[in-house]
Amino acid sequence: MVTGGEGHTRAAVVQLLLEEGPITATAIGTKLGLTPAGVRRHLDALIESGQARASRSAPWQQKGRGRPAKQYQLTAVGRGRLGHAYDDLAGAALRQLGEIGGEQAIADFARKRARTIVEGIEPVAEHTPETTTAKADEIAEAFTDAGFAASTRKVGAGVQICQHHCPVAHVAEEFPQLCEAELEAFRDLLGTHVQRLATIANGDCACTTHVPLFVLPITDNASHKTAAQPAAVRTNDSGRSAE
Repeated sequence: MVTGGEGHTRAAVVQLLLEEGPITATAIGTKLGLTPAGVRRHLDALIESGQARASRSAPWQQKGRGRPAKQYQLTAVGRGRLGHAYDDLAGAALRQLGEIGGEQAIADFARKRARTIVEGIEPVAEHTPETTTAKADEIAEAFTDAGFAASTRKVGAGVQICQHHCPVAHVAEEFPQLCEAELEAFRDLLGTHVQRLATIANGDCACTTHVPLFVLPITDNASHKTAAQPAAVRTNDSGRSAE
């Protein structure tokens, strides 16, 4: 049983795994001010309970020579313990909505939900790398406020919006319209074609959306990918760049 200060520290480790995983034990210790033994104790307990897992760093992640360091991240079980309140109720409600109004009713609901999350954010007015990046940051902040633990990072010729947690992941597995509506909201606010690279609902460790910084604005006749759009930088299953 974890009590007192140990419980707070364990929660801090879990939060770090959520927001920055995969992450090394050394990095966890540095960020939280823990001894190597303290970090190992918490990580071992999380792995034993199935909430975390360890893997070797990919070659592109390795710094310097030597054996690749272990990196730790939350499992689906670990994310699930963070809370997916009212999943059963939400799923039942959407199924009933579909029976009454069909697929269109579910899609309309999903769009309204996504627009509520980004309510108050104005579409980007001028397309430059700086304004697009700033708008992506604004969107990430709104999604963080809604419980998605979102962040952005520059990758190649684009910026990626990473949602490290999804409070409706289990529902989205059955109703992908929720994910599609989020992507549509991103596209409308950024005024450019965006590409979803990974989703928690599909078993990935983060929802990752690539936003190109050098593209033509969306036009009515444009498809979701244009010749002006540089290829998105692929990520591994954690949502991190695989350059």
